[in-house]
Amino acid sequence: MENKKIYITESDMEKLQDFLLAPTTAGGRDKDHLRELAEELNRAEVVPSKNIPGDVITMNSRMCLSDLDSGEKRVYTLVFPDKADAQQNKISILAPIGTALIGFRVGDVITRKVPKGVRRLRVEEVLYQPEASGHYEL
Repeated sequence: MENKKIYITESDMEKLQDFLLAPTTAGGRDKDHLRELAEELNRAEVVPSKNIPGDVITMNSRMCLSDLDSGEKRVYTLVFPDKADAQQNKISILAPIGTALIGFRVGDVITRKVPKGVRRLRVEEVLYQPEASGHYEL
């Protein structure tokens, strides 16, 4: 878990809190991931959707990340678990990297333990952010 301040839109905060409280979510197998997401949300600064800077990762944002160990760059979209699709590089908010991405900005470095070790990723670019495109309720 990072200690850096993160930013989240009012809309994303509402949807994610509803998601965390849903009966089908609360009793699921992802309790550790849900706890980590709740901790991330608790430290977030909530910002009106229209005021979120365009370089902040929000739900449904598409971003380019660099793996600082391999040098590989990949594009991902941050989504709710039901929309996750590894083939399309759609990463769940409940995946360790997904939880770490919410609220981070271009230039930020994320260090996260994953099943195959530790990954260090830098946010290179936010290619699409719904709010920057005028889509405040995605």
